[in-house]
Amino acid sequence: MSSKEKDGPNTGHLILKASTVARAHTILAYTAFISALTLGLLLHYKKIVKNGVAGYPEEWFPSVSATIGDWYPERNVFQILIALTSGSPRLMLVSLLYYLQRSQESSLPAVLWGWVYITSSDDHDVHDVFMISYIVLNLPWMIGGYIQPPRDAQAFFLSIVPLVYFFVQHKVHRIPGAYTQYSFFEWGLIFLDVLYDACAEEEFRLNDLHVSLSKDVSSYKPQQYIIDITKNKKSFGSGFEDIVDKHAVLLSPISYIFWSVFTSLIPTLFYFSVWELAIAGSELALFSTLSPIWLSIPPVLNWVRTRSGQATMHLLSFIGVGAYILQSPLHRLFLVAFATSAAMIPQVVTWADDPAYQSIITALGLMLSSLSKHVNHSNNPVWPFIDERSGGYNKEGLLLAILALYEFFTRPDEGARPFDSEKNDCPESEPTTHWILGALPLGSFIFILHSLLADPSTLIAWSWTGYENGRPRGPLPHLHGSLTLLCQSFGLLIAIQAMKSSKVHLLANPLWFAFGSASSYVMYTYRNWPGYLGGLGLSIFIMGSFPLVLHNASSTRAVFKTSLTAMLVYCLLALANVWTVAYAFVPGGVYLRERTDLVTIAQMACLALAFRWPALGNRSVGASSLSSTVFSCARTILTLISVLGVLATLYRLPITPAQPFRPGHRMLRAGIWTIHFGIDNEGRDSQRRVMNLIRDMELDVVGLLETDLHRNVYGNRDLTRLIIEEMGYNVDLGPGPNSHTWGAVLLSKFPIINSTHHLLPSPHGELAPAIEAVLDMYGTAVTVVVSHNGQEEDPLDRELQSRELARIMSTAYPRPVVFLGYVVTRPHALRPNPYEILVKDGNVHDVDQDDGDRWCEYILYRGLYRTAYARVSRSTVTDTELQVAQFVLPRHGVGVTNDTEAARYLRSRKEELPPEHWFPMSYYGNQRWGGVNGHFYHVFNTPLYYAISDDAEI
Repeated sequence: MSSKEKDGPNTGHLILKASTVARAHTILAYTAFISALTLGLLLHYKKIVKNGVAGYPEEWFPSVSATIGDWYPERNVFQILIALTSGSPRLMLVSLLYYLQRSQESSLPAVLWGWVYITSSDDHDVHDVFMISYIVLNLPWMIGGYIQPPRDAQAFFLSIVPLVYFFVQHKVHRIPGAYTQYSFFEWGLIFLDVLYDACAEEEFRLNDLHVSLSKDVSSYKPQQYIIDITKNKKSFGSGFEDIVDKHAVLLSPISYIFWSVFTSLIPTLFYFSVWELAIAGSELALFSTLSPIWLSIPPVLNWVRTRSGQATMHLLSFIGVGAYILQSPLHRLFLVAFATSAAMIPQVVTWADDPAYQSIITALGLMLSSLSKHVNHSNNPVWPFIDERSGGYNKEGLLLAILALYEFFTRPDEGARPFDSEKNDCPESEPTTHWILGALPLGSFIFILHSLLADPSTLIAWSWTGYENGRPRGPLPHLHGSLTLLCQSFGLLIAIQAMKSSKVHLLANPLWFAFGSASSYVMYTYRNWPGYLGGLGLSIFIMGSFPLVLHNASSTRAVFKTSLTAMLVYCLLALANVWTVAYAFVPGGVYLRERTDLVTIAQMACLALAFRWPALGNRSVGASSLSSTVFSCARTILTLISVLGVLATLYRLPITPAQPFRPGHRMLRAGIWTIHFGIDNEGRDSQRRVMNLIRDMELDVVGLLETDLHRNVYGNRDLTRLIIEEMGYNVDLGPGPNSHTWGAVLLSKFPIINSTHHLLPSPHGELAPAIEAVLDMYGTAVTVVVSHNGQEEDPLDRELQSRELARIMSTAYPRPVVFLGYVVTRPHALRPNPYEILVKDGNVHDVDQDDGDRWCEYILYRGLYRTAYARVSRSTVTDTELQVAQFVLPRHGVGVTNDTEAARYLRSRKEELPPEHWFPMSYYGNQRWGGVNGHFYHVFNTPLYYAISDDAEI
């Protein structure tokens, strides 16, 4: 109702500018927080800067919750003002924003209308939960507002990164002063949040939005107010095309299944190569990705371009998910290879026919796959080698995919004309691209997506180098993986905005490629945070280049030749990437030994051909004809992916520091296990089975070998995720995938003071990794070494590696040492075999020199009292047993008082020792009876126990 309308005699009338409501909300909100901060600093400064870790002067600036909720009178002033803010101004602001942004094009404003957030509480734990909730719930509110219509919220998002980092430093690592740094970003989020809502004032003013309050006294009710809102706004039509586009985004679950099946192929086939340690023949399954060769037959191409053809091929690809039912690894491989072959055919056809739309759908499917791995402990829940026992949700994934396919198949006819195999939708005047220039970038692009962005923590594994002064030098996969998802979302948002504004040509500029190349160089060259930041830049570049690469490939007008060549390029790059590590097992592999730099250069060189270089001619980059609904829905999905990624990280954030199992007895249980790349004898993921045995044995320190799984052949996984998230270990991942080893991991219930990653001398054979870490065990610094030496085929390598390990252990003297390693030697073998070199030159003792039935795994020690030693059978988890030793630390500052052989071999029965020294009784048994899940004490059929000499000081 406008002010010019006639007012009846029984009607009161009041018109209020909507911008006034927004201004009142801003003033009240800022006043509430600023007044509380001012009063708190003046009246209770040292009290509000103190927290559970430290006080003044280490902490010198208060958090939001301490300022507004702990002391009188600032708490009361804040509560009164925030109550005024959250009443009519807040409710009216949200409602007016909904009215301003609503349209028939999108349902997003209706979703945002109901979005609210929760602030902090007096209770410490509840405060943490509510603060996280406040941040997470604000993400959809701001991103949604950014989408409908665009508003300035980037500063809020950027503040979240350091906020989470300093919160982890305070909450997990308990570092004094970290909470002060966290507080600055916390206050920044508050003020940016209010500033964000303050932007509504300008929007209301520009749209001339008013609120009219009319008091109707003509009815029987004494008081009845009628609220009318008027706005100068264009009307929006709702065409049939918009409805189709809105539902078309539901294809993203089908794209998710495509990426799930596609990324499961190589891990499924490589199971056989690992067991053979040579070419096993299963590698031929990789070439099932070359199925686009069938598109050379025109009737096949025309059929696949129909809806029924695409639906049929998608349905056949779902067999790859259903393959989890089969018990035989070979049978699963057959089905996964067939499913991959079926999935590739409709995928490359839709890339060629509709590159703009498919760039969005394919990218969303990849990010959904990556998110599902981040949420599910680094395992895609619908992979065929994952089942319910190992954290799989295969049935749910199949159901979701079938529902999406049903929606696609029953969708109303869009009126699309049939395609011809020799023609393309591009106008005849539009220049075409030579099929080679379209195929090479596409193949390289798919390889980069698979090898670097299929899991959020892969880029972190490339940069990780360990700990220094009790703090990680770089990002940790389980804490910072969501940052990769955020940057991927940002890159895709750049692409979406470029398509929406018809500026995709800007992404074809060589300067954009220069940014991607520079990011790739930084990622490869540097480590820790600088290297990871380079990886984040590369993720932005790759996701932002999605529409460019797909359009470049589609403009060749040669679907068969382009797609087949692209997948051949992908296969060659995938094989080359494997050979950089597995060079000893393939003919000619020595030429690619440790040459990830060549693979990186090759992938970027191929990708460069998609950009507009003067020498390649002025090629078209295409324009998008998609409706705004598609862009809106895509950005909504990206918002949800980003929010869920951050939420999953915060949900699993450790609440308390890791604690050893027996802190009151100064005891240490350590174990070494070679877990065969996390694939058990049945070809299934073994992460949960590994965790169960570690938990039952109550191991404080664990060395895991053959764990570098951030490669395509192992599914870009992280075998530590479940263990550290469920059991609360500190983790140090050994040299990353760019260091060309089979990997090593150190899990510790004790704080890691410092750690160093070593690449042991390996002139002939495989490169051997080692982790040297100093742990704080009950106030005593203890060096723990985890290593994986070369195989018996290379005796010189093993000799040189053993000398280096002995040097590391002897240099640590007189500090206590625990060695957990895979060394390939017989007990008491003389030089140049590793045993004598390690024991004599390293100045350490064998865990039990009378155990002559060993070959590869060894536990050595110095400066500790060993009280127990056990060998636990592997069951079907891997090809190697778990060895466990138990130690007691001497009294702090004293050391071992009697280190003679007689004192070390005072054998005992468990009944003669306190029960806290006993290993679990449930693991007594054999292959026919007893034990747990196929694990039991073998070789000796019981743990070996040792008494501590009477003169020991413990």
